[in-house]
Amino acid sequence: MHISTKCSVAIHCLIFICEYGERKKVTSELLSLSAGVNPVTIRNIVSALKKDGILSVKFGTGGTKLNCPLNEITLYRICKAIEPDFLNKLIGIHATPSCLCPVGRSIHSILDFSYHNVREDLRKSLQSISMEEIMNEYRRGMGSE
Repeated sequence: MHISTKCSVAIHCLIFICEYGERKKVTSELLSLSAGVNPVTIRNIVSALKKDGILSVKFGTGGTKLNCPLNEITLYRICKAIEPDFLNKLIGIHATPSCLCPVGRSIHSILDFSYHNVREDLRKSLQSISMEEIMNEYRRGMGSE
């Protein structure tokens, strides 16, 4: 009933790649050290971002690069790439209400109707925030240290 921490790790990786990708060969091991996450998890995240077209990865020698402009990468796109069904999983509905009860028989359709608006509002909000804005915020924060 939440957005996976994998999405936060993906954003961490994208910031790192934006900041250091031109000067360093960014590998899953390097991203793992920065994010404090197992390299296998990083490789899965990078693979999902690559599949979506956000990243490109050099085979053999390694190295990860951005594949599209920052303003085209939204939080929604990142979350969707990492967990395609995240909006439906965000708000769970109990699986086995009693079909013998009038409330139990109709609860799924009632909640689906209500939760649809919540999911749509979240989708629009996540689509309105780009990696360009996140990088600007990161750089503002770096300037204040």
